[in-house]
Amino acid sequence: MVADALVYHPALAHYLRFVATTVGRDKLLRTIQYFSRFYAWYLYRTNRPQSAIDPYNAVKKQFGTTRKILRIGKFVEHLKAAAIALDNKSPIDPVLRYLAIGRQLGYAGYLTLDTITVVDTIGVRKLASAKRLQENAVVAGVYTLFRLQEKEKTINRKEGEGVVEAKKIEKERAAARIQLVSDLCDLSVPAATLGIVSLDDGLVGIGGTISSLIGVWSQWRKTA
Repeated sequence: MVADALVYHPALAHYLRFVATTVGRDKLLRTIQYFSRFYAWYLYRTNRPQSAIDPYNAVKKQFGTTRKILRIGKFVEHLKAAAIALDNKSPIDPVLRYLAIGRQLGYAGYLTLDTITVVDTIGVRKLASAKRLQENAVVAGVYTLFRLQEKEKTINRKEGEGVVEAKKIEKERAAARIQLVSDLCDLSVPAATLGIVSLDDGLVGIGGTISSLIGVWSQWRKTA
């Protein structure tokens, strides 16, 4: 039966695993939120009537509020991640370790305040910490790429173990590059919100959409 083939198709099972995760749903909502922000800007710049722009502004606002509600209590996850990074006894570059701990603690503090704004219905706050968190992420990404490049120089590609290690490094480098692109795109959001740089809604919307799609792709792979 065609219906049975669709119901039991592996792709559907994968999709259900993906949307069952809070991260998966958040990344989908974020993609729609930031694309709506970009498209509302595009309609405005092409002199479309306000009636055509309003639905996308509404989606941007409502999905932003929905995501804030979904993030309630998420600060605990980042506190746990910071504790795990602190207790990590395996060999790891100390710079990356401290950046990871600082980033997780920063997100925990940011999300705690974010939860308060939801509970007390204060609204969105312009927090400078958001920009610092993204800056830490960018620094970590650049440093990771540098560390992988230096490590690759010590590998003997003529040996069997060296070939395997080289392939592993290349895989890590590709992941680091993708994450760096995502972090750079995310940095545009707090930077524009805080007025540090002058970016219109079109650039912020595109940046947020790209980083969100990278997040969707990453979470999709994790739930495979």
